[in-house]
Amino acid sequence: MRALITGGAGFVGSHLAEKLLALGHDVTILDDLSTGSAENICHLKSHVAFEYHLDTIFNRQLLAELVDLADVVFHLAAAVGVRRIVEYPVRTIKTNVGGSELVLELAAKKQKRVLITSTSEVYGKSTKLPFSERDDLVFGSTYNSRWSYACSKAIDEFLALAYYREKKLPVTIVRLFNTAGPRQTGQYGMVLPTFVRQALSGEALTVFGTGDQSRCFGHVHDVVEGMVACVTSTKTVGEIFNLGNTEQISITALATKIIAATGSKSLIRYVPYSQAYGEGFEDMEHRIPDLSKAHNCFGYTPKRSLDEIIAAVIQHMQQQKAPSGVVFSHVA
Repeated sequence: MRALITGGAGFVGSHLAEKLLALGHDVTILDDLSTGSAENICHLKSHVAFEYHLDTIFNRQLLAELVDLADVVFHLAAAVGVRRIVEYPVRTIKTNVGGSELVLELAAKKQKRVLITSTSEVYGKSTKLPFSERDDLVFGSTYNSRWSYACSKAIDEFLALAYYREKKLPVTIVRLFNTAGPRQTGQYGMVLPTFVRQALSGEALTVFGTGDQSRCFGHVHDVVEGMVACVTSTKTVGEIFNLGNTEQISITALATKIIAATGSKSLIRYVPYSQAYGEGFEDMEHRIPDLSKAHNCFGYTPKRSLDEIIAAVIQHMQQQKAPSGVVFSHVA
């Protein structure tokens, strides 16, 4: 199988590329490095079955060629991270909707298998837990740019299913829930790697809001294994699936757990949402996925715990150099 991964130099994309190569597949990635990193794929460049293009998905001619040569397209290229979304709402909407539209259009011309990655954000402010794929989506006001990401990804889903119904495109959508692991950066607001970096540096761990909000963190290895299993099953065409983990933890408890895991003497500092993201910011109180559909359809069961995720992120950061040139070490 020859796979094309848009956004393949990103956190999830690079792990997906690694997994596909390990399974014996040919992999081509397309990434403009806006949020991805060349460092994420350095170890793959010498692989005979790996090819990469540092360019935007809006290079229509290049994208058309790469889609034409692929057997399956994993579309991961998107604006990511709450901070980036709040600061650049125009880019968020244009990248997510326009990019997905182009991928789907070109894939439909040759009836290529497509996997669209969506997000748990699409459930919005829904209070019906756990979140199931056919649940209603509840967004906030359009005055609040925080919801532009959720809305843009929901439009991606509508568009993908429209291509399936009208053009018979073999497409599947996966909604990812707080995926974490090695190579993830906290630069765009991802909480777990941010906490680990702060703890290893002896800084206060900054918890936005009350800290009572909860999340379920899925190991990136579990998630990419689920993505591969999903796209290789014919039963998943035209369907939506949650991927993640059901192990729930509050953000305050996560901060406490990471402080203990690093042996840090860091404190926890609470920062109001208004100070972090501006007035009117809204967050999702809880995100718990119902994974039964993915389990029943293609056997998805997360194998790795939150403690394993934290240990993997700590180990990865300890191996990286801080901006000052100092290597992170375990804090006594």
